[in-house]
Amino acid sequence: MFKKIVIILGSALPILFFSCTQQTNQQTGKSTKVFSQELTPAEKDGGKLTPEILWKFGRVDDAQLSPDGAQVVYNVTFYDINKDKGNADIWRIGTASGKTTRLTTFEGADFNARWTPDGKRIGYMSTQSGTPQLWEMDPDGNNKRQISHIDGGINHFEYSPDSKNIYYTKDVKLDQTPHEKYPDLPKADVIMATDLMYRHWDQWEDGAYSHIFITSYTDDIRSGKDIMPGERWDAPLAPYYDHSEITWSPDGKKLAYTCKKLTGKNYAVSTNSDIYLYDLKSGETKDITEGMPGYDKYPVFSPDASQLAWMSMATPGYESDKQRLFVYDFETGKKSYLTSDFDQNVANMEWDDSGKKIYFISGINATYQIYSIDVPSRNIKMITSGKHDYTGFCRQGDVMIGTRMSMSMATEIFKIDEVSGNETQLTHTNQSIYNNIKMGNVKGRWVKTTDNKEELVWVIYPPDFDSTKTYPTLLYCQGGPQSAVSQFFSFRWNFQIMAASDYIIVAPNRRGLPTFGTEWNAEISGDYGGQNMKDYLSAIDAVKKEPYVDQNRLGCVGASYGGYSVYWLAGHHNKRFKCFISHCGMYNFESFYAATEETFFPNHDFGGPYWQKPKPKSYDFSPHLYVQNWDTPILIITGGRDFRIPYTESLQAFNAARLRGIPAKLLFFPDESHFVSKPQDAILWQREFFSWLDKYLKK
Repeated sequence: MFKKIVIILGSALPILFFSCTQQTNQQTGKSTKVFSQELTPAEKDGGKLTPEILWKFGRVDDAQLSPDGAQVVYNVTFYDINKDKGNADIWRIGTASGKTTRLTTFEGADFNARWTPDGKRIGYMSTQSGTPQLWEMDPDGNNKRQISHIDGGINHFEYSPDSKNIYYTKDVKLDQTPHEKYPDLPKADVIMATDLMYRHWDQWEDGAYSHIFITSYTDDIRSGKDIMPGERWDAPLAPYYDHSEITWSPDGKKLAYTCKKLTGKNYAVSTNSDIYLYDLKSGETKDITEGMPGYDKYPVFSPDASQLAWMSMATPGYESDKQRLFVYDFETGKKSYLTSDFDQNVANMEWDDSGKKIYFISGINATYQIYSIDVPSRNIKMITSGKHDYTGFCRQGDVMIGTRMSMSMATEIFKIDEVSGNETQLTHTNQSIYNNIKMGNVKGRWVKTTDNKEELVWVIYPPDFDSTKTYPTLLYCQGGPQSAVSQFFSFRWNFQIMAASDYIIVAPNRRGLPTFGTEWNAEISGDYGGQNMKDYLSAIDAVKKEPYVDQNRLGCVGASYGGYSVYWLAGHHNKRFKCFISHCGMYNFESFYAATEETFFPNHDFGGPYWQKPKPKSYDFSPHLYVQNWDTPILIITGGRDFRIPYTESLQAFNAARLRGIPAKLLFFPDESHFVSKPQDAILWQREFFSWLDKYLKK
């Protein structure tokens, strides 16, 4: 039942060639496979990215600097297509030498690597013993041993800075299941609910809650103190269980954590999470953001523990509100809003050693960069720049490293010079793949919108682009709805795979996307069928004027809000497009409102429920009201475990298309959620995706 273990499997690994050899695990003696990145002769001859090649990429994440700044430990996941699963291991690289070492070889999950405060050991999570437990090893990977023996396993851990304690998170069963209520009916299969939030994202409520435990740090941990006894809510927050929502104070005497202490309907309609401070000595817990009604997350202590920084949103129920940087002074009890004059979001905060500066990541013009703010003066400095996204970073002394990606490169680790902004690539995980394939060129262009504003549009070209030829072209509609079309490298909606199939991709940062200021970001709410739809058309209409774009071979694709966008445009495109692909899109706003789980989202973006009087105007933007205008072939994709936009939305759209005689195809993945993430499902998804496009755009 390890539903609350979140292993981030998104990213990339070092300049090494990986063959399908066998190694022996030091603890179990089991033979473990080192997954191959070697391309087949046909893949090398093709020289272009394919779905099968994409699943040979190593995915890097969770980079952690050693206390002396000399080494980085990080996670890498490889996938075995035949086994339809991944293998996560821990690696180490020197920040000066660039020397790379694979530290674990267990065929399963080794992850969440953390240096002990003295830098002499590396703790990590492993499933070697069957349930996820804390293990430790020397920095060279030797002398591995299991530290925790917690019944049922644990989800995450962190050492206290004074090395006296650790915290770990674990699922605590508090509610009775139907089988426990009726033990004489073991084959009964039912879910019972008396209030909302009986399911979330892709999981049904199982009566268990993620709690934080604190225990003394020893070589044999078998129990800990639950600091949330009897509480029926999760820390960190469901459904992502992001452990950056929990942090130790520098002296190890306090723990700050994020929690949304609401239940039922109140939980479903609210975003009001708070930052709580637990005192180890007294056992008391204090809510330090009481009265702040939006999301409050990601607490970070200053080096002397006198202050606490965190991310705060002002508007209750608005999950895409401005991410503000706040600081709490423990002596005065004063809360200070440091980024009131900074029209950008703030994430991934970290203090410098002096306690006078905070580093953070912020988006600007569809890229994500590292910044710093001088706390006393509130002066902000942009440290990195370029056509890429930083997804995380950490510092030790004068050494800073970060994880970086772009549309043309999966995540790698870079070393960053704070003064000059120079960035040096440390890991080269997938270089053996890049050496054998060509990537398409990515260009940004500014397009005039119908209300005379400027919209940044990424255009991705085929690897062997020839401006004297004409190409079929795809309008990409972004999801979110408030999630930037930044320089992300997606293992699902990958622009380079589309380009490698000889399509030009037009990816606009339409109204409602962040990194262009709070006004641009907010303009989509309540206006789903309005200006942002015009922004899509402005982008494709501008690019299709180029002589190398075949105006008679335009397609439109998107997922989530992008899937909704496809449905909307299918009824309003005036015959621009020859085919559509919609993945997990909203089709009928009324049925969606009553079926989704996080009700605060449609409450804010729709303006309330459909039974409200007067009925919010947003419901006029429901695609099902315009299905009589549909006239174009459409592929519809959905997952049976998608609770955010339930699969019945896609079934309605498919049924309506076929009842109207429109060519349509439905892909229903029973075991997938809002995303198609299993290797073989994902490859099938890609094959059907391009089969549909090729059928209608490459005739």
